[in-house]
Amino acid sequence: MAGIGFELRKLMRHNDYLGVVRAYSYAGIIGAGPWVISILGVILLGFLSMHHVFPPRLISEFQTSVTYLIAVSLIFGGLWQLAFTRYVADRVFAREHDRVLPNLNGLLIVAMGSALVVAVAIGFFLFTGTGLVYRLLMIALFSLLTGVWVVAVMLTGLKHYHAILASFAAAYATALGVGLLLRPYGLVGLLFAFLLGQSLLFAGLLAAVYRDYPSPDFLAFDFLKRGRMYPSLLACGLLYNAAIWADKAVFWFTPTTSQHVIGPLRASAVYDLPIFLAYLSIIPGMAVFLMRVETDFVEYYDRFYEGVREGGSLSYIRNMRNGMVTSAKGGIFDIIKVQSLTTILAFVIGPSVLRSLGISLLYVPLFKIDVVGAGLQVALMGILNIFFYLDRRSRAVGLAAIFLALNLGLSLASTYLGLYYYGYGFSVSLLITVLVGLAWLDRDMEAVEYQTFMLQPWSR
Repeated sequence: MAGIGFELRKLMRHNDYLGVVRAYSYAGIIGAGPWVISILGVILLGFLSMHHVFPPRLISEFQTSVTYLIAVSLIFGGLWQLAFTRYVADRVFAREHDRVLPNLNGLLIVAMGSALVVAVAIGFFLFTGTGLVYRLLMIALFSLLTGVWVVAVMLTGLKHYHAILASFAAAYATALGVGLLLRPYGLVGLLFAFLLGQSLLFAGLLAAVYRDYPSPDFLAFDFLKRGRMYPSLLACGLLYNAAIWADKAVFWFTPTTSQHVIGPLRASAVYDLPIFLAYLSIIPGMAVFLMRVETDFVEYYDRFYEGVREGGSLSYIRNMRNGMVTSAKGGIFDIIKVQSLTTILAFVIGPSVLRSLGISLLYVPLFKIDVVGAGLQVALMGILNIFFYLDRRSRAVGLAAIFLALNLGLSLASTYLGLYYYGYGFSVSLLITVLVGLAWLDRDMEAVEYQTFMLQPWSR
């Protein structure tokens, strides 16, 4: 489970500036790669097809369709992602590696099968004004993407970052290349190219599981047994993914900030592009996130719990606990510091970047506040990750619920307050959630020995 940490420590071993740069660059590519590849892939495919697909509105229909597919499949699959990843981690810890693959296949049948049923109902009742081929492609993509997120999150939990990054790069390169060839077929051609790319991504992720977790059994549903899936993680995955998309949904379905695109789908020209571009600024924060959590924190974390399990001396356990607390707090604040510098840089070069992309400078204020929000989201991810390590699932659920409620409520309020306040709902909700998370983290870190020794194992 220490693969990424081992690679990062190896790069840092030379103890020089080049080693540090290489380690942080590696962490940034591994950590933010799939996010950046996904965003750039969809934007680039639409941009390169702009003068080859007629009428031009088909490009908007493609990008909007894909955005909705990603959003809804993430929320739908979020119900399973964290809970099943914990189930798999428990099996690996118990050295039951042969139970990973058959149970993954069982989950994929449940998750993708239910997604297919939901997609068929939505496709044939809400998309009545669209073509049959378009609806069939949307149904297939929704079910497929649900499976992609389940496997990708599971491999992330098991730290198979190389497999994830390689699969995403190959998939979106394929989607981009095939999409350029199928541009004459318009919306259907672009969606088919995206389907082909996602199929390759799904196959690549599954191949990593088949390679690393072979099993004589093909199918099992052990994860559905009582006590195998934590309800708190089911709730956290659903709430967190819904929270991420809450502000986008508010702007999509508010008449004054959106326009109809295709079927029941709407888009917000004023909100969508700035926030998706802002997400490209997370690379430095993700690099620090991986470097500090997967090296310093995990090293002390492993030694602390090893000392607890193996009967280490009290002084040793306390020293490891102090190191774990210091590295956790230091890692979170390093994320905040680095993202603050990135935000300042984005403020300076943002107008030039938008101008070079042919985007009106009227988007600059919204882009700036979205960059702040994206940086805070990286900090929230760091806090949640530490809570997961500490097995403080109730804290994670609480933070996800706060983020969802605030993002939904404040974003809705911003649409009533006017253009100047757009984006503040997203960023302010994250700021409050991060501050609450830091307060909870500080309290739990001070009591980590009590929580380790005294909490009952059946507590949820």
